[in-house]
Amino acid sequence: MSGVVITVGPTGSLATKADHPRLPTTPEEIAAEASASYEAGAAVVSIHLRDRQGRPTADLSIARRTIDLIRDQSPVLVQVSSGVAVDATFEERAQLLELRSRMMTLSPCSMTFNQGEFRNPPDFVRRLAWRMRELGIKPELEIYDTGHVDAAIRLLDEELLTPPLQFGIVMGVRGGMTATPANLIHTVRSLPEGSIWQAIAIGKANFPLGAVAITLGGNVRTGLEDNLYIRRGELAHGNAQLVSRVKEICEALNRSVATVTETERILGLGAVMA
Repeated sequence: MSGVVITVGPTGSLATKADHPRLPTTPEEIAAEASASYEAGAAVVSIHLRDRQGRPTADLSIARRTIDLIRDQSPVLVQVSSGVAVDATFEERAQLLELRSRMMTLSPCSMTFNQGEFRNPPDFVRRLAWRMRELGIKPELEIYDTGHVDAAIRLLDEELLTPPLQFGIVMGVRGGMTATPANLIHTVRSLPEGSIWQAIAIGKANFPLGAVAITLGGNVRTGLEDNLYIRRGELAHGNAQLVSRVKEICEALNRSVATVTETERILGLGAVMA
């Protein structure tokens, strides 16, 4: 069995510094948290971007500065979110593909997302998938409910995706599937053969369902995007502490943690594009 790929989501689109004073929002803060998380065991950083007011943004200059700073400080692999925020326009989201990062998230379906609506109409998703394939970007398909797997398989049937597929199984978002072992196991069983997947459990379910994923042979995402607390009632010191906890769980379950080089092989990543 291969090592566990630990991904860190340091920022996300919803939390603010009022929720957690250590939430990184500037390019410098995000890069520092990415570097610390790499040292703690993360091989991938999944980034959302913020403007000077701390609001989600798809500004390419902010994105490039953030990515450049991350790469200057550590070899951690960068994954860019194509979701941005529920109020981002389709054009804003699509322009992020032109960063030509090696990995991006891709949500195959629209859904209620907390108090908003996360819109992913089929034609827009096909457009993103086609452009990702053209640029050699590895998409991670974000699965918020079991029917989203079927939508991803349709993209595969249309030859807009290249196997093996990579999935992020998101549990605990209001509007999506609840964070339970049964839902995780059912979703994993529905994935195409040979797929790579990680559990992305929100809030207090982050560590318990991470442990289930590790036991099942999957990967795990943690970070302040998904979970602000190291334990009940105690805010995490930062992203690195959350990554360290996942690494401890891996060690307790006799699973090694994947290095960056191993992660490149596990995920089948292509070369960095100019």
